[in-house]
Amino acid sequence: MAQADFPVNQAEIKDDLYAAVNGAWVKQATIPGDHSSVGGFMDLVDGIEKTLMHDSAALAEGNLPANTPELQEYVKFYQLAMDFKRRDQDGATPLQLRLDQIEKLTDYADLNNRLADWILNGFPAPLDFDIDADMKNAQVNALFAGSPSLFLPDKTYYEDDNPAYDQLMPIFTKMSEQLLTLAGYSANQAQKLVADAKDFDAQIAPHVKSAEEAADISKTYNPYTTDELAASTNALDLKQAVKGLVGAVPEKIIVTEPEFFKHLNDLLTPDNFAKFKAWMLVKTVNGLAGSLSEEFRQVGGQFSRALSGKKEAAKPEKAAFYLASGTFKHVVGDYYGKKYFGPKAKADVHHMVEKMIEIYEQRLANNEWLGDDTKQMAIKKLKSLGIQVGYPEQLDPIYQQFHVDEAAGLLPNLLHFDYLETKETFSKWNQPVEREKWEMSANTVNAYYHPFKNIIVFPAAILQAPFYSLDQSASANYGGIGSVIAHEISHAFDNNGSLFDEFGNMNNWWTKADHEHFEELAQQMIAEFDGLPYAGGKVNGKLTVSENIADAGGLSCAEAATKEEADADLYEFFTNWARIWRMKATPEYQNLLLTVDVHAPGPLRATVQVKNLDDFYMTFNVQPGDGMYLEPAKRVQIW
Repeated sequence: MAQADFPVNQAEIKDDLYAAVNGAWVKQATIPGDHSSVGGFMDLVDGIEKTLMHDSAALAEGNLPANTPELQEYVKFYQLAMDFKRRDQDGATPLQLRLDQIEKLTDYADLNNRLADWILNGFPAPLDFDIDADMKNAQVNALFAGSPSLFLPDKTYYEDDNPAYDQLMPIFTKMSEQLLTLAGYSANQAQKLVADAKDFDAQIAPHVKSAEEAADISKTYNPYTTDELAASTNALDLKQAVKGLVGAVPEKIIVTEPEFFKHLNDLLTPDNFAKFKAWMLVKTVNGLAGSLSEEFRQVGGQFSRALSGKKEAAKPEKAAFYLASGTFKHVVGDYYGKKYFGPKAKADVHHMVEKMIEIYEQRLANNEWLGDDTKQMAIKKLKSLGIQVGYPEQLDPIYQQFHVDEAAGLLPNLLHFDYLETKETFSKWNQPVEREKWEMSANTVNAYYHPFKNIIVFPAAILQAPFYSLDQSASANYGGIGSVIAHEISHAFDNNGSLFDEFGNMNNWWTKADHEHFEELAQQMIAEFDGLPYAGGKVNGKLTVSENIADAGGLSCAEAATKEEADADLYEFFTNWARIWRMKATPEYQNLLLTVDVHAPGPLRATVQVKNLDDFYMTFNVQPGDGMYLEPAKRVQIW
């Protein structure tokens, strides 16, 4: 059955909108063994996956034309990924060179001599560098420095009172030991290496940010001089490494996690070097297992499957497709966008985005709590908003450098392409920001707002039912894609986006009184969600506040647009809003999302936000005592 075919339980709407709209679907929905969830977003992912897997096979067999050089290289790489016989015969051999390079390191001085190349070639490093727009001068790219990732998803997993550590770390341990054994280490060597790696990982954990802490963008802007960053460790010459990465010594490096760098010297001690090497070895075998033999892939997915509740690994053909299409993501996205979306739909949706911006401008102009000066600046930012719909006008030039060496095999090609991308990224330092450059590929079921660029992006993949369809009413489309569009617009004015001006610079354009009032409203939004029970846990209102503010703004703005239509139907609007958030997920995946996802759980996104809108009560005659009723004083309305 199509999503909209499931009947709405009219009697239940007043008590639980989500259950009323999605209850029949939830009862019959089953989660495939290689999935952690099914539902609105995931169903679209599955449909696109099926289409592109079919087309990739047809391209490889010559039944479809690969009519660009970049697509031809994708086909070659896809064929390498699909050559399971060769991958199994090669076993751990493609990995050996990389492991040997780590094994041969004698001390930090030895690593120093190659640290820039080490990072460019994708080896694990004790810190992370990246390039992005300077948050205070968003027209120019700056160098960012942060911490490496942990073995477990979040630092909160390492806290003494979190049982997830005892549940998950044994699985990670066993998997890593098995992978090292497959790579040629003895069982005793593997056990020692994993124990040392876990020790090093545990030393990192207290000094990195949790997902909740990282969600506050304002605290990620900590400018250091290169000398100040270099002073954070005596073990490595970070100044030399930075120069090797970007070709100069920057006056400013933006440090996203200053607490980590305060403790870097304590981490990189002579006594820790063997543990650091072990950590790099474990990171390497875990990170590359999926591109080796089937045995490596099956073993290497054990931890992620336990974390998400997946019962089985994806079929080899599906995993190979994702490996290939992920490596050539914009090539595949360009193919998908042009073939299955096209210029007409792109123009139609672009027009819808422009209309939603007009609606948003009206709502800002009529806002009753913003002062005139702040209001004018907000409208100025809105008018400067960049719009990207469907797929990029031009394919990223990096793919012109992707030439597959079929004799070399899968992993060497993969590592070479990663190197080319990383090198290209660092070459952008101190160069003008490419505002039109897409980050998501067109076949990604998602959308985003980039505060440093002040742009909203809607890939082609999300622009289909239940979010958007010519077969749906305009009101249903507004409840779907209209609210998603306005959600992304609202990110320009959430607790993070509101810190940035129309150029993407972190710049306070608010009056003191207006910002204080906004902070009060944001606190109300935190309180509205904080502690709500879900899947045996509780929602973190601080972690999810920016997305909840965007949901509230998106829903209210889309509703205003709906009401301008001659045939406006708020029943269709609200029920499709609930429909797009339908999801059935494993308990493990639900718990993971509660810990690390900045979005509230889908069922709560569907039910909580509508309670803030007066029209919801009138549409469904919701009264005090009904489950969906929220007393007026507690309703949160920001945008």
